[in-house]
Amino acid sequence: MQALAITIVTAVLLALSASAATAETDRATALKELESRDARVRQQGVGHLAETGVMSDVPTLLAALVDDDAVVRAGSERAIWAIWSRSGDPDVDLLFAQGAEHLAHRRLPESVEVFTRVIERKPDFAEGWNKRATALYLAGDLDASAADCDEVLKRNPSHFGALSGYGLISLQRGQLEHALGYFEQALALNPNMPGVRANIEAIRAVLARRGRRET
Repeated sequence: MQALAITIVTAVLLALSASAATAETDRATALKELESRDARVRQQGVGHLAETGVMSDVPTLLAALVDDDAVVRAGSERAIWAIWSRSGDPDVDLLFAQGAEHLAHRRLPESVEVFTRVIERKPDFAEGWNKRATALYLAGDLDASAADCDEVLKRNPSHFGALSGYGLISLQRGQLEHALGYFEQALALNPNMPGVRANIEAIRAVLARRGRRET
C-alpha cells in the first residue's frame, strides 16, 4: 500500500508539473502572439492569456487596450478581468464564483457575506475587495464601498474598475471634482469604457456651467 501510495503521489506531482509547464508554454506563446502585426494572431494571444495569464501579464494587456483592432481591445479587457478574478486558490475561487452569482442576481447581503469570507481567506486578493465594494455600493453603503476601493487600489493600483467605482461614489456624494479625477484615471488606463467617458463629459459640462455662473 505504501509503495502504491508513493507511486500515485509521484504520478500526481508529475501531472501537475507537466500542466504547469504547458501553461507556461501557452503564456509564452500568447505573449509572442501579441507582438504580431496580424490582428487575428493578436486576437488569439489575448484569448490564450484569458485562460493562462498571470498578474505579471497585465501590463502587456493594459498596453493592448489601445490596439488598432477592436477585437483585440475587447479581448484584452476580458483577459485582464479573468486574470484579476483568479486568486490562485481553488477553494477561494469557488467562493468567489458563488459571491459573483449572488451579485449578478442582486442578492446583495448574500454577496457581501461571501466576499467577506473570500477576503478573510485571501486578504491579498484584490478582486475579492473589489466585488464586495460593488455589492456595498449597490446596497447604498458608500463609506464601506469606498473603504474597500481603497483596499483594492493598495493591492492593484491599475484597477480601472475600482477607480471608476470610486468615481461613482464621489458622484453620489456630490464631489464632482473628485469624481472627475477618478474617472479620468480610469479612462487613462482603459480608454474602452463609454460609460466612464460619458460621465467625464457630463461632469465637465456641469463644472463649465458653474464656472460661467461664478464669473
